[in-house]
Amino acid sequence: MLRDLENNFSLLEKKVLNFRKDYQSLSEKYLELSREHEELKAKYDEERRKSQVLAEEQKNIKLYSAISGNPDHNRLMKTHINRLIKEVDHCIAELQNNGL
Repeated sequence: MLRDLENNFSLLEKKVLNFRKDYQSLSEKYLELSREHEELKAKYDEERRKSQVLAEEQKNIKLYSAISGNPDHNRLMKTHINRLIKEVDHCIAELQNNGL
């Protein structure tokens, strides 16, 4: 009976040690993955920012091309001018509403 208890205790002790080793291994892996996640998140944010800058540059290039008379971008220029006119009209209406 005592020998059975000792065997059971020994098996339980081995299992606890294995669980502890697994827990430490998983904790280290979690920290590693957390660091990797933060690095990837930073890279993603940087690439997204670069993409936005490039999109804005492309938009400006098309606008400059339209201003210079490129017939492929005439529609873009007309749209841009119409948007600016609407903004000016809105500002004038706001000034009139405020009594200026």
